[in-house]
Amino acid sequence: MLKHLIAAAGALVLAATAHAESVVVTADHMIDVVSGKTLDEPVVVVTDGRIASIVTRGGARPVIPPNATRIDLPGQTILPGLIDMHVHLNGDPTLSGFRSLDYTDSFWQAVGVANAKAMLDAGFTTVRNVGSPDYDDVGLKQAVERGVIPGPRIVPATYALGATGGHCDGSEGLPPSFGVLPNPSVADSPEGYRKLVRTVRKYGAEVIKVCATGGVLSKSDVAGAQQMTFDELKAVADEAHMLGLRVAAHAHGTAGINDALRAGIDTIEHASLADAESFRLAKEHGAWFSMDIYDDDYILAEGAKNGVFPESLEKERQIGRKQRETFRDAYRAGVKMVFGTDNGGVFPAGQNALQFAKMVEWGMPAIDAIRAATSNAAEALGRPGDVGTIAVGRYADIVAVKGDPLANIRLLEHPSAVIKGGERVR
Repeated sequence: MLKHLIAAAGALVLAATAHAESVVVTADHMIDVVSGKTLDEPVVVVTDGRIASIVTRGGARPVIPPNATRIDLPGQTILPGLIDMHVHLNGDPTLSGFRSLDYTDSFWQAVGVANAKAMLDAGFTTVRNVGSPDYDDVGLKQAVERGVIPGPRIVPATYALGATGGHCDGSEGLPPSFGVLPNPSVADSPEGYRKLVRTVRKYGAEVIKVCATGGVLSKSDVAGAQQMTFDELKAVADEAHMLGLRVAAHAHGTAGINDALRAGIDTIEHASLADAESFRLAKEHGAWFSMDIYDDDYILAEGAKNGVFPESLEKERQIGRKQRETFRDAYRAGVKMVFGTDNGGVFPAGQNALQFAKMVEWGMPAIDAIRAATSNAAEALGRPGDVGTIAVGRYADIVAVKGDPLANIRLLEHPSAVIKGGERVR
């Protein structure tokens, strides 16, 4: 039936779009992430990188522009291009601890080029990069947009902002002699943070990242300890929102999570020790949790070999399972969730989709795990008109798998095709 539909439609011509670059994508099935339904025999017409029309079995005939490029995916299911809300493009988890000091600053930008391609090939057509030095993520974004390198759509945070000696202090854990150089990501007052927000925005930040608490992979702090005051968090949120930016807060500890939510932070990263009050505040303020619940497997299996500090491995042992339990409880409580993995920084780039199975294992239905990485993520980014759904007007960012990902979420670990802006990139 699909062949007859396409043959009939091919005879129809749109003169108004004859000059445009057009693509038609066909498959056996399509997941509508909004309704949760699987639709049959989709025909997606793309004009200049955006979706112009969608017809499924039983609908009206699609109008196919002349000379359209065909991407036919028989036997496959398509869904929106995936979105990872927490990546570090210029990270290499095999160079953890002090091993990274063996490499010059520009090395990490080269790592970012390889990681960008790996994430795109894995079906992640949009990523939010929540922290990189030297404005590397802005450079990567510009290179992708110019067509210099392949990669996903990048939402850069530039530097992650934090307190002196905190998780986002680049010289944390090093001798005092390493701290004599100015650190462009550190502040210790509300006004200092306002200045940092303005500075990183000036140089390309499209989201602001702060470290509200300690971290696991930082050497000498306590993961649950709060590192920014409520007034500092409020200053960041107010300044960013005034400038039209959203804010992500790295926060493992309960007090830091709750102050970040009270301050108006938009997404809580990790959220490991969130409690019932955290869930209440998140729902009250409309905030999202971005919880990297796959990481525990990789860190404990490979961390020692990769040079992760012994102190960090011990913190991971203490916090990893608790984070997964918090994920389960937050979902049950109705907290809004997005897909964020720490990919690139914590485990190898391109393996982002390994987290889907963990989300399902810990109580999230497959359709909601997919929504976390598509429509939910697009809403949390503030870009639902561009990404997150296969819908008219959105970018033609599409992932295909051989089978039904609602029945087997692990199919997303091995996409059979990746399309970005109507162009097949894998």
